[in-house]
Amino acid sequence: MHPDIHLTLHHARAAELRAEAGVPRPTARNSPGLRTRLGWTLVEVGLRLATRPQSLPAH
Repeated sequence: MHPDIHLTLHHARAAELRAEAGVPRPTARNSPGLRTRLGWTLVEVGLRLATRPQSLPAH
């Protein structure tokens, strides 16, 4: 089966299932908070990994 036809059939079936469920399709606009928090958390982790801790002076 040609990939474009398979993808079209997949989208059609997914639309049918969503209609049967009666649940609107979630979009990025519906939940920007989670995406934003996750993004900033990944930035924070990356910065922690990229920066070296300051060496403590010897007494």
